[in-house]
Amino acid sequence: MDLILKNCEIIDATQPKPYSGSIYIAQGKIREISKTLSFKPNVEEIDLDGRTVIPGLIDAHVHVTAIDMNLADSQYPASEIAIQAGLYLEAMLLRGFTTVRDAGGADWGIADAVNKGLIKGSRLFFSGKALSPTGGHGDFRTKTASFEPCGCCCPGSYLSRLADGVTGVRAAVRDELRKGATQIKIMASGGVASPTDKITDLQYSAEEILAVVEEATDHGSYVMAHAYSPKAIQRCIHCGVRTIEHGNLIDENTAQLMALSNAYLVPTLVIYKALSEIGQKLGFPKESLQKLEAVREQGLEAIKIARSAGVKIGFGTDLLGTEAHKMQLHEFSIRSAIETSKETLTSATLVNAEILQMQGRLGIIAKDAIADLLVLKGNPFEDISLLHEDNYDLILKEGIIYQNRIARKK
Repeated sequence: MDLILKNCEIIDATQPKPYSGSIYIAQGKIREISKTLSFKPNVEEIDLDGRTVIPGLIDAHVHVTAIDMNLADSQYPASEIAIQAGLYLEAMLLRGFTTVRDAGGADWGIADAVNKGLIKGSRLFFSGKALSPTGGHGDFRTKTASFEPCGCCCPGSYLSRLADGVTGVRAAVRDELRKGATQIKIMASGGVASPTDKITDLQYSAEEILAVVEEATDHGSYVMAHAYSPKAIQRCIHCGVRTIEHGNLIDENTAQLMALSNAYLVPTLVIYKALSEIGQKLGFPKESLQKLEAVREQGLEAIKIARSAGVKIGFGTDLLGTEAHKMQLHEFSIRSAIETSKETLTSATLVNAEILQMQGRLGIIAKDAIADLLVLKGNPFEDISLLHEDNYDLILKEGIIYQNRIARKK
């Protein structure tokens, strides 16, 4: 049904300050924004009485298939993983995230279920299985494991697959794109969750990354890379990787290279908070907890360095497991230590829309944009704490109302 949101204060990252008006929505898109919308027969009207309207939030780094924190645990059947993914996506939508980008694990079936309305959840851009070299961040075998993995999956992980060599990574990229991946994820450095690598390890050669980027680009897609150290980030940027995930150990020279290359940084600070507070209780491996402090304290500093260099900074969370997923909105408060509310919200709307190659369609309130909107009291561009489930009076995704606490009339 077509809809008019009357008498609202409209805010997005393209505007210096809120402005008053009404929004006409038809067929899932914003068709008109005006102070004086003309009467339209058979169109529902909701009087917002001065409430604020902002674009739906975007989380550019989630894992909707991560049932728990121990990624090496492969005991979950695909059916249970899919059901849990649906619950995660519904909860994310009710937190205001109308769109999310999965960084490894989700597939076409989950995204299609959302698109068909079988799951009431966030719109999903998915990477399929993340690509990892043997012994890399996506290889969750223990040091004592003696079996050889097959080329199409990584035993013990539902988020990643192993691919080695130029021929191997080309085949893996083509396979993930064949299965509908909207972007390709690679593991370019060591990580916290994997048991046998170091944070500073370089993973994938330049030749392998170039092959991945070439295949993704040839299919109209792009590459996102898990990378922590300056050397890993630099290798990725020189090879044409578009978004760097985490990047906690970035230095000034690397940040300047990213800015010159128009690459994006997607920090994910809340995962370190979650791991430190509840990781041990929920079975996160001891080896991984020992690596946590190497990157945790550098997260905020990395954002400061990147922002000073002019790098475009997105917004991600990277949370694993049902308990940690509840902390998704905490990313805003963590970043408030060094950013203004508007800077962080710009990351979670306008910049993330660019990352998804959806600029002008998502993350903005404008004519012909998709009608993903949040209605709340107050101005979150001034007070980030207003972004909370209890403060959302209205949540729309593609013009469909998923939550309404306002009286409606025709």
